[in-house]
Amino acid sequence: MSTALIMFLVFIIVTLGITYWSARQATGANSFFAAGRRMTAWQNGVAVAGDYMSAASFLGIAGIIAFQGYDGFMYSVGWLVAYLTVLLIVAEPLRNAGKYTMADVLAYRLSPRPVRAMAALSTLTVSTFYMIAQMVGAGALVALLLKDSGITYHTAVIGVGVLMVTYVVFGGMLATTWVQIIKAVLLMAGTVLLSILVLAHFDFSFSKFFDAIGHVTYTENGVQVTKDFLQPGLRFKPPYGALDLISLSLALIFGTAGLPHILVRFYTVPDAKTARISVVWAMALIGSFYIMTTFLGFGAATIVGRDVIAANGGTNMSAPLLAQTLGGEVFFAFVAAIAFATILAVVAGLTISASTSFAHDFYTNVLHHGRERSPGEEVRVARITAFVVGAIAIAIAILLGPTANVAFLVALAFAVAASANLPVIIFSLFWKRFNTTGAVAGLATGLAASILLILIGPSFMKAEAIFPLENPGIVSIPLGFLGAVIGTLLTREPTAEEKFAELLVRANTGLGAEKAGGH
Repeated sequence: MSTALIMFLVFIIVTLGITYWSARQATGANSFFAAGRRMTAWQNGVAVAGDYMSAASFLGIAGIIAFQGYDGFMYSVGWLVAYLTVLLIVAEPLRNAGKYTMADVLAYRLSPRPVRAMAALSTLTVSTFYMIAQMVGAGALVALLLKDSGITYHTAVIGVGVLMVTYVVFGGMLATTWVQIIKAVLLMAGTVLLSILVLAHFDFSFSKFFDAIGHVTYTENGVQVTKDFLQPGLRFKPPYGALDLISLSLALIFGTAGLPHILVRFYTVPDAKTARISVVWAMALIGSFYIMTTFLGFGAATIVGRDVIAANGGTNMSAPLLAQTLGGEVFFAFVAAIAFATILAVVAGLTISASTSFAHDFYTNVLHHGRERSPGEEVRVARITAFVVGAIAIAIAILLGPTANVAFLVALAFAVAASANLPVIIFSLFWKRFNTTGAVAGLATGLAASILLILIGPSFMKAEAIFPLENPGIVSIPLGFLGAVIGTLLTREPTAEEKFAELLVRANTGLGAEKAGGH
């Protein structure tokens, strides 16, 4: 049995033990959906970081920096700055005004059934597309990392799917939170160690390190070239490169504050102050991590080399191959286990977010007018939804196969979150005139515009693309805001305007907010 497989199994045994402990602690909806609202600031902050720093961050960004230098590092900047929007606008009012989902905030002063139905559709769209991208990546990556163990793509996808459903169905939000905390600690430990080894390779001299980055040699179109990786232009090229970068940045900055699996994390803390402090914890960890991706990406480019990485699994293998070069097989196995933990923590977060939205928003509040027909019905529906979501994600990931280009699904998830979710959250919290028609129009316009622009863009239509940008944010985000504004101005809703002051007081003071309960 390989060292990497042993580390994978140790992680699985530990997390299943946590799930068993969580299942014994959990009683009732408050516990299942929000971990009893008893997570401390540092616990929630580390869990938020664990939920946010996906395999795309750890492996994808390191790889894109290793292959495209400065332009790749711009991804890190976008992911880092994105949390300022969460800190300044969303975290505190969301915790005060909501209960389990994003739609709770929207339904506070608007007509609940149409708003919850649209919000549930948007949440399921974002979660499903994001999860399929993670599952396809998980299958390909685990099969590659454990290629000596005989584990295939299909086995890896099914294994990841079964584990994520197990965490959510039996352990709920409490188990998901602790899996994310463990993953974040492992990820930070591995990243710090790898960064130190990279600097040690250059005798802890930044001038030597950056001098090497300025002269990266690799093969391009059969010809050996040497390029300065500190200069822009390797990825974002004319005529639309600058616009694509701006569009991507907008989607990251505004999309993060509208990602359902990130938003639900703020319901796990006892009050808004803890929510705000937890964002600071998350930003410190996330900021440190994305700064260190500089060492991972540029270290892989200068120490391992683009040609070696391309011949041994491609861009996603940049960080693991760097670990293997600098730390040997044991460190490679540790980094592989971190990648596995990273994937599991993120898909578990997505699964509980999707199942909570369906059970709480659609089943209980849209179909049954906010009433449970029997005790514990909402939690049962959420557990069944988790099974269904897991089965669908496994089936689609197997159907698409390991070679499918799923990067556009991640772009779509961020674009939908930024274009559909964020405009209605902001207007609901800060615009008195905002009403139900505006919320439904904003959600529908943002959702439709994001999907349409992705479908006619280069990610889907390649060279025949009608829309020239890979990320639609620069167009779909303004359209989402515009749809919400026009929908609002077409009608008046006196009850929504009357409840605005009440929402404002609750969002800013926490008066009447959901209280912490027992696990």
